[in-house]
Formats: sequence, structure tokens, C-alpha cells
Amino acid sequence: MFDDVAERYDLTNDLLSLGQDRVWRREVAKAVDARPAQKILDLAAGTATSSLPFARTGAYVVPCDFSLGMLRVGKRNHPWLPLTAGDATKLPFKDDTFDAVTISFGLRNVQETDTALSELYRVTKPGGRVVICEFSHPTWAPFRTVYTEYLMRALPPVARAVSSNPDAYVYLAESIRAWPTQPELAERLRKAGWSKVAWRNLTGGVVALHRGFKA
Repeated sequence: MFDDVAERYDLTNDLLSLGQDRVWRREVAKAVDARPAQKILDLAAGTATSSLPFARTGAYVVPCDFSLGMLRVGKRNHPWLPLTAGDATKLPFKDDTFDAVTISFGLRNVQETDTALSELYRVTKPGGRVVICEFSHPTWAPFRTVYTEYLMRALPPVARAVSSNPDAYVYLAESIRAWPTQPELAERLRKAGWSKVAWRNLTGGVVALHRGFKA
């Protein structure tokens, strides 16, 4: 499915989020706080657009994704980045490798979420951090109703107009509705071993930014 949407993935995301995806990615970059010479894992990096802010800091960033189609587009557009094929539930990296690990809009697509959270913990150095940016649940009830209507009614026809695989975006809407709430995801992070877990809402809870640390 993700191979099929790779060619127009970034454009489609920009249109469907009304440009908010750029704001969300800036907030992720601030939360990760990459520094020169640090090693950063950007999981579910897709076409590696999300990895560019980390690379600009002088950090060594590894964009990793399960979709070879996404990676091919990413390698064509950013040939200098070390794009890596990998399964979030069995990462191809040694223990205690990265100073920070991050995943944006990808954890929801991993069937075994808890295994992925444990794998992210495994490959993070002691004292390192995780930053998860994922669609979530708006906190204000009237807005939540409007947002749900947008997801189920407006998103599919917009996707049909601009995406190479509109059915993938019907799945997107359904997977967002089924995703855990902010406190529920925080608890799953704690169970995977992460400490000092916290989150903050972006765009009224449309997206939530979770973070944690490896003791």
C-alpha cells in the first residue's frame, strides 16, 4: 500500500493536512533536539523528508522504513542519506546505538505496537530519548466531532483527487479513529520501559507528541 502512494506522498500529506504537517514536523525537530555527531534513528521515515531537519543539525540520521517503494523515492530525492530497509518489530541495529529515536505518523501502521516500542527502547543509548508524533484525539468535543466528519467524509474524495492510491487514505481515516488516546499511548510507552513519559497536543489534539527517556 505504501509503495503505491510513494510518488505523491509528500504532496498528498501537505494537502490533506492543510499544510499543518510542516508545523508538526518542526515541533518534532525541536523535541528531538538533534546535535552535531549524534546518531538519530528516524523510523517510518518514508521518503526521508522527515529526516532532513535532523541532518541539517550535523547529526548522523538513519532514515528507516518498511516500504521499499518509499525508500526508492527517498533515495532518488536525497541520495546522500543512508536510507535503510527495516521492520519496526525487528530493527536491524545493535543495542544502545542511537542518541535519539523518533517515528512520525508510522507507529499507527505497525501491527505489533508494543513490540515496536520495545525495539525502539533496545536500540536507544542509556540517557537517550524517544519522540513519537502521531495522529490522536482532539480534546474539545465539538472540534472532535467536526474532525471525525472530515476524516470519514472529506478525506477520501480529496485523496481520490490527488493520491496515486486513494484507498490507502480510507485506511488512514479508519486507523486514526481506532488509535489509542494520549494517556493510553503514554502508558504503553511506560510498559515498554521508557521513563519520564509525557505528551503535548498539537492542533487541538489532532496530533500528539509523546516523549520518553531510557534510564
